[in-house]
Amino acid sequence: MKIKQLHNWNVNIVEARAIQHELQEKIRLQKLPAPVRLVAGADVSYSKKLDMCFAAVTLFKFPEMEIVEQTNSTGAVNFPYVPGYLTFREAPILLEVFKKLENVPDLVLFDGQGIAHPRQMGLAVHLGIILNLPSIGCAKKVLVGDFEEPVNFQGSWTALVYKNKEIGAAVKTRESVKPVFVSPGFKITIDEAIEWVLRTTTGYRIPEPIRRSHIAVNQLRTNYEKQC
Repeated sequence: MKIKQLHNWNVNIVEARAIQHELQEKIRLQKLPAPVRLVAGADVSYSKKLDMCFAAVTLFKFPEMEIVEQTNSTGAVNFPYVPGYLTFREAPILLEVFKKLENVPDLVLFDGQGIAHPRQMGLAVHLGIILNLPSIGCAKKVLVGDFEEPVNFQGSWTALVYKNKEIGAAVKTRESVKPVFVSPGFKITIDEAIEWVLRTTTGYRIPEPIRRSHIAVNQLRTNYEKQC
């Protein structure tokens, strides 16, 4: 994949916030522009011993849900952990992984937020804009917003609301497990984001493209730490 460099990643918090505000005008929430044949999931893991991070992207053929390719990368952590600024910590390593893909996804699921963010600039929004690809944020925890607990059956969901505006949903991907928090990133609607999280979930709480990347980054991290 060829990726445009929209801004510098070597920034401080004040500069990062300014970048988020500047990119807000590029947010596009709309119906998916094309059928989804290739869907990707991205995840990042961090070493507990070293200032290192590990990223993977797993690409699936849909609807067969067969893995087409998986790429990964290892790199240094160059940005502190600050809620609301996860992109500046994870995007550099994730973009290196996307560059390695031979196929271009039609849709990308990120382990992080979409517009469910104080400035509507979660990881899925920011990288969706940079990659110019439809994207979804699928997070395990709420960053902003209120919701009612969905009823306990697979596929149920309730609206996630922030400042009187619907920004996503709490979605039950399985019975008797905590919901995941889904919000659109780029070139997709809230309803479609919910639909595609459910369509790519195969028996686990986390959608399969993200889950497979999660397994890959944890194995990558374990192998790396054994060598150190």
